[in-house]
Formats: sequence, C-alpha cells, structure tokens
Amino acid sequence: MAVPDSLPQRIFVLAYNPDKGRVGVDTDLGAMLRAAALADLHLRGHLTDERGRAAIDVRHPCHDPVLDALLEEIAGSKPRTWQHWVDGRQRAAVRAVRQQLSDGGWVRLEPHRILGLLPTTKMTIHDPRVRKELLGRITAALNNPIDRIDPADAALVAIVAAGDLKLVLDRRTKRANKRRIQQLTELSGPIAPALHKSIQAAAGVA
Repeated sequence: MAVPDSLPQRIFVLAYNPDKGRVGVDTDLGAMLRAAALADLHLRGHLTDERGRAAIDVRHPCHDPVLDALLEEIAGSKPRTWQHWVDGRQRAAVRAVRQQLSDGGWVRLEPHRILGLLPTTKMTIHDPRVRKELLGRITAALNNPIDRIDPADAALVAIVAAGDLKLVLDRRTKRANKRRIQQLTELSGPIAPALHKSIQAAAGVA
C-alpha cells in the first residue's frame, strides 16, 4: 500500500478522525506538521543539530514545496532552536500540507460551513487503507526489533507521542510502550522533544 512520501502528510492523515470526518479541534496539528517537516529534513540530511539549534547541512531542492519553504526559512535566519521552528507558521503549514494531500489525490477537499455559518474546509480521505497502513507502521515500530525500524517510522511515532495524538496513541498505549517510545524518540533526533516543549509553552505549562 502506497502512502504519502513526506512525514507532514503522513501526520495529517493520522490526525484525521474518520468517524468524525475531520481533524479534532483539540489536536495540535500545526505544531506536529512543523515538527514533521523538520524531522523529514533532518532524516534526509538537509538539517543537522548544532548545540540545540537547527543548521543546514546540505542544501539542495527537496522537490516538496512544504519542505523547501521551511528550508528557505531556516537559510534566511540566524541559528535558531528547533522549538523556534516548530512554533512558527503553524496555520500556514496546515493549509499547505492539506493542499499537498489534495493535489496528490490522497484526499478530497470541499467548502463547508459549520452550523451553516462559519466557513471551513471538509476533508475526506479517498482510500481509508492509507490511514490503516500508517497505523500499522506505528504498531510495527512499537513491536518490531529496534534495529529493523525505518527511521521515518520512528520519527512518526516520536511526533505522535510528543504531540499527544490520542487518536493514534492513547494514554494506556503510551504508558505500556514508554521505553520503546523513548528509544524511537532518541533514534529520530532532537525534534520530538522540541515539539513537546512547544506545545507545553503554548498551553502555558511551565
């Protein structure tokens, strides 16, 4: 089963609740998408960690507009922490990744009004098996030998856990897999801890 290439697109699909036909309003989707884009760039070798800051290691086109845009942001700035980049432009990330999924034929977007008044966009996944495949990768990453796990799947679990996406990892599952999630977080680099800090800061948690 084919799935979207980029981590941000995969996170968006996982955050979609098929029973409700939308992403939950209490989901920190923008933060998770920004973190996923950073993790993607880190895994592809574009970004490296320099004393807790994101630094460009190799700069060449990603052929992905969301990743290229973030790389351009980082290139045009002085060195900043990973959390700084998670914090920025989250709403734009949601719009851009949603459009990517639409352009790629993964989802259908339709104008919609909440209570007949508030304009929004309704998203429908064309093939539910795509989300099931991604959920299967999460399960495999939690159970397979650690040395057989795809780094992208490790990052997927780390971001879902740090973003507290209960739709994918509920409290009981996180508690039962605490050690494995920590291992996957360590494998995936500095981004998931930065995501956790970003969400805590936004919520006013010390």
